[in-house]
Amino acid sequence: MLKHTATATLTEQLCNRFAERIRTRLLAPGARLPSVRQCAQQQGVSPSTVVAAYDQLMARGLIEARPQRGFYVRQSLSSEKLNQKSKFSDNQYHDLDIQNIADSNQNTSVSSVKISKNESVQDPNPHVPINATALIRGMFRGQPGPVAKPQPGLGVFPPDWLQNSFLGAAVRKASSGGMLESTSLHYGDPMGDASLRQALSHKLAGLQIDAAPTQILTTMGATHALDIVSRTLLRAGDAVMVEEPGWAIEYARLAAMGLLILPVPRGPDGPDLAVMAQYCALHQPKLFVSVSVLHNPTGYCLSPGAAHRVLQLAHAQGFHIVEDDTYSHLAAEHATRLSALDGLRRTVYVSGFSKIIAPGWRVGYMAAPPDLVERLTDTKLLATLTTPPILEKAMAWCIDQGQLRRHAARIRTRLDAARTRSVNLAQQAGCTFAAPPAGLFGWVDTGVDTEALAQ
Repeated sequence: MLKHTATATLTEQLCNRFAERIRTRLLAPGARLPSVRQCAQQQGVSPSTVVAAYDQLMARGLIEARPQRGFYVRQSLSSEKLNQKSKFSDNQYHDLDIQNIADSNQNTSVSSVKISKNESVQDPNPHVPINATALIRGMFRGQPGPVAKPQPGLGVFPPDWLQNSFLGAAVRKASSGGMLESTSLHYGDPMGDASLRQALSHKLAGLQIDAAPTQILTTMGATHALDIVSRTLLRAGDAVMVEEPGWAIEYARLAAMGLLILPVPRGPDGPDLAVMAQYCALHQPKLFVSVSVLHNPTGYCLSPGAAHRVLQLAHAQGFHIVEDDTYSHLAAEHATRLSALDGLRRTVYVSGFSKIIAPGWRVGYMAAPPDLVERLTDTKLLATLTTPPILEKAMAWCIDQGQLRRHAARIRTRLDAARTRSVNLAQQAGCTFAAPPAGLFGWVDTGVDTEALAQ
């Protein structure tokens, strides 16, 4: 926490703290700073102190204010800005570390440049920005070396866990007897294969979600479904509430759409209702994105009471809820789901099969209120026209024959054993858990600044 000292005011301390994080790229170019109110609460200072600190950071050229969106780390700084020496003291100018200085003449960029009083030297070891896209690329690159190492951040099960005999049988079934030609030589149904939507309707009934096949739309994975919902219901400048901590890719995707992201703290029982109510009064958000079951990354599951209060607020304030149930196959059927309690009136249910069947099978879906189905289908048409009918027919066969249910049960058994081993290893290494690990997640307290740990 910031403390009153004789050498620096609270404003100067806060400004220098953010400047150091920007210099070391713990706050990468384009990163959003906490709102004035959030920062004041986090640092234990008054909002006026935060405003003054942000003003100083803008004067240094390190951040910029975007109307109706907040404060962001500058993406790049021009050479004219660097030459405006009068804005900095000698020490500040000497130590200023400018990242991502664009070279407009050669269409390249310098990752890290040290600006001193009389020279400019390129850093031989530039920092790599930590952002959602960089994390995804790292997942696919793997680690160097003769033997491939596991990628803990990949978010998928080991290949030997997923190996089975029924996937090949399902594809053969879906492409036999002239089915290959009939499904490949036409675009198919814009809403998705009819047999899969029928199978999904029966599957959702087991979760107490009443969704007719005409309310179900197939997608290229759950991420695609989330994108369709946000592009249908939101426009640039709209406010959207997202649970915090949360999925980095979802934050980045919504930010790229030009939306005002409102982080809602997620607790053991559910989201912070008081914060949501304040957001509704101030910003009139149009959407709330929630992972109600086995939340990523806390592992928490929504309680019935919290779910009821969230739905009351949604109906009173008029916003929709998109419920991301990506981990549904790892959770109990009786787990509380907003869509089941709401009856798909203000909720859109999203899930998929890449986590449980095969990452390469990009088959996802959503179940939506009847009055939204046509608009959601229009958005899907504009993006992908249709989705692959052969894979969808194969998935329908896996569901109807009970193969998916039996496979998911085997995965859950292996996951329970692996989680126990992982918890024991973490505890032996001196780590503690902030909450009982569940699903794929364990919230570990390392005792280290997590932004530094990310680097």
